[in-house]
Amino acid sequence: MNFDNKKYSKVLADYEVHCNWVSQATALLKQEAPDLKLIRIRDLESDYVKWFEYYFPNYAKKKCAWFHRELAELIINNKRLRLLAEMFRSAGKSVHIDMGIPLFLYLAKNDLKFMLLIGENEKKAKQLLSGIQAQLQYNNRLKNDYGEKFQHGDWAEGDFTTIDGVKFMSLGFNQNPRGVREQAERPDYIAVDDVDSKKHVKNDTLMREAVDFITEDVWGCFDSDEDGTERFVYANNNFHKNSITNRLKVYFKSVIDGIEEEDDEDLDSDADDEEEIEMDDTTFKVLTVCAVKDLINFEPEWIEKTSAKYWRRKYRRMPRRSFMREYMHVHIEDGSIFKYEDILYRAPLPLDQYDALCVYGDLSYKDKGDFKGMGLLGKKGREFDIIHVFLRQKSRAKVAAWLYDLYEDQNLKGLNISYWIEGLFAQDEFVNDFDIEGDKRGYYVPVVPDKRSKADKADRIEGMSGHFERHNVFFNEKKTKDIIVLVDQFLGFEKGSAINDDGPDFVQGALSKLNMRTRQRESKYRFGARILRKF
Repeated sequence: MNFDNKKYSKVLADYEVHCNWVSQATALLKQEAPDLKLIRIRDLESDYVKWFEYYFPNYAKKKCAWFHRELAELIINNKRLRLLAEMFRSAGKSVHIDMGIPLFLYLAKNDLKFMLLIGENEKKAKQLLSGIQAQLQYNNRLKNDYGEKFQHGDWAEGDFTTIDGVKFMSLGFNQNPRGVREQAERPDYIAVDDVDSKKHVKNDTLMREAVDFITEDVWGCFDSDEDGTERFVYANNNFHKNSITNRLKVYFKSVIDGIEEEDDEDLDSDADDEEEIEMDDTTFKVLTVCAVKDLINFEPEWIEKTSAKYWRRKYRRMPRRSFMREYMHVHIEDGSIFKYEDILYRAPLPLDQYDALCVYGDLSYKDKGDFKGMGLLGKKGREFDIIHVFLRQKSRAKVAAWLYDLYEDQNLKGLNISYWIEGLFAQDEFVNDFDIEGDKRGYYVPVVPDKRSKADKADRIEGMSGHFERHNVFFNEKKTKDIIVLVDQFLGFEKGSAINDDGPDFVQGALSKLNMRTRQRESKYRFGARILRKF
């Protein structure tokens, strides 16, 4: 080991600081009688969450969430397990999967012999392993209740063993794990933690090979024993459809669905067959946890740690696509149809200088579930300006109030603007929302439903890409929150995607209406001469 390496020296120094922190945080408060001590230990061992919060107070500054308990119960209660923990960033997955749960299995349940921990690279894997070694060596509460356990080896080498022969080992992702063993013991607990990389998701070959590495090389480390223990846990947030995480999720779901179908078929089989299937079965499970339950109330899943106010503020202060990828497992692939380089901004013209102006809305049928989108767009020559935008998960009444405010603030009364809302169904109900707002203000904005029969929405939206590629569409350079959301929806748009497309949909409707108005105005016919028609 090269101790002159400055980076390595810093890692060692950080580890020493961490160990001191562990020791100080777990100082014993009082002596206790042996019988009372035994009762306390047995009580703690009856509940993983209680056990974790007592022995690791420096990590348990906030109470564990419901999903930490479910995660632990899945792992502890299933000796043959393939678990994908699809959990948002900062969900505390690593501290439980890489340290708390394996130490509980080892010390409280005597149900762990060999843990293999795989990180994104060798350095990160060793640092993850250092957390366990630090606890075994310096956690006073663990040592008081379970005795000295650390024997030899070093996390810096990615390998150490306890006094009673339990082995802990780390590898970087794609390091060869074949032949990994400790005498006759093979790994019985394998954790793969945060190995996905944004650098590689667009390389299909690398992603396929990564999945194969897990399902072949890593799973192959388990002992081929019908009664053997095989706990495998993969933890990551699911940020891209081509990621390792999402590919594994698709595979896990297919296995789970297949098992359910087999179970349905086996209902008619005899008892012996059912018992044999049960014995051979390995539990596949996907545990999905997002940061919040929805983007309306922002109720957090880990309510003991963060508030709805915290997440609402975080959502508003970062690009929506980033929030959805990192905290909600929603895949927003930038620029699949609409490219970054084609998203242009500029200051709009004075409204009376446009060839045509149009307000168009896509109001959805759900009161608050989907985005309600409406915008004022203008056309000058071949170019379109997206001038003012409303794009929020609000009620239709909020959209109506926004339109009337815009009408008054921008003095739209004297301008030749057409006002449309999309929808062949429930037009009366939709228009009524605007009339109700008009009743309050004593005048009416002439909103009418667009009754045209339309092609598939995704095809219509994709059909706009030509305008963007020719650099004929411009967003208002005053990047309001609504415009930022609209840009995110354009960048994330892809046919078949679960990404909201209410913004691009109302823009497409507006562009179509603007083209119709200017086409009718500018079309000229001359017999005997060929002229250019301007669109």
